[in-house]
Amino acid sequence: MKIIIAPAKKMIVDNDTFAYEELPQYLDQTKQILQTMQQLSYEQAKKMWNCSDKLAEQNYDWLQKIDLTKHLTPALLAFSGIQYQYMAPDLFTEPALDYVRQNLRILSGFYGILRPFDGVVPYRLEMQSKLQVATYNTLYDFWNSKIYDALTDGTEPIVNLSSQEYANAIKPYLKPNQKLITIVFGSLVDNKLKTKATLAKMARGEMVRFMAENNITDISGIKRFSHPDWKFSPELSVDDRLVFVYQK
Repeated sequence: MKIIIAPAKKMIVDNDTFAYEELPQYLDQTKQILQTMQQLSYEQAKKMWNCSDKLAEQNYDWLQKIDLTKHLTPALLAFSGIQYQYMAPDLFTEPALDYVRQNLRILSGFYGILRPFDGVVPYRLEMQSKLQVATYNTLYDFWNSKIYDALTDGTEPIVNLSSQEYANAIKPYLKPNQKLITIVFGSLVDNKLKTKATLAKMARGEMVRFMAENNITDISGIKRFSHPDWKFSPELSVDDRLVFVYQK
């Protein structure tokens, strides 16, 4: 079983908590993306990032200095958004670390796919960013099936705890009869299921921690997710979509 999660925009450098173990699998492709990004003007980069001047200036300055082989942080610690804060990987036991090492993968527009302890640097690039690399008009086209190929042999189920933006990088390549099970965290509003982004990110991080700490190896185990704020809903769930409803 493989678990996929999205990256986070917020990143840090942490060379102390854990050492990185390997370089990302598709570093040559990342170098190609980086070279393309470094050729952008400030205005082009700001438009691609769709951010404030303050953030654009910081990121554009950093873009010119990036070295993909120095001052590397394990991916699981480098991303520090809400999902990763609630996952709290720095508190994992050794068995839980081994679990995510084997099962968890982070999808990335910049790196393609990351194992938890791959060494990375801070970057700003979303999968849906409008960036033409060589003859490819989108990052989806550029990565093609590479992300899927590194993720799975085509026989194991994939647990989707990522956003649609990143899940779309693997969906076209799923093998016949291969299961992709999306985990949905939603609130019932006027009897309709609504996903609230911040709550969902928090819950996704807590779900990863639950699966790692309890060595969940099958889909039925996910339904046992134990949290006071969330309850599994058999009525709203189907084979490829497990729904948890917010209880507050």
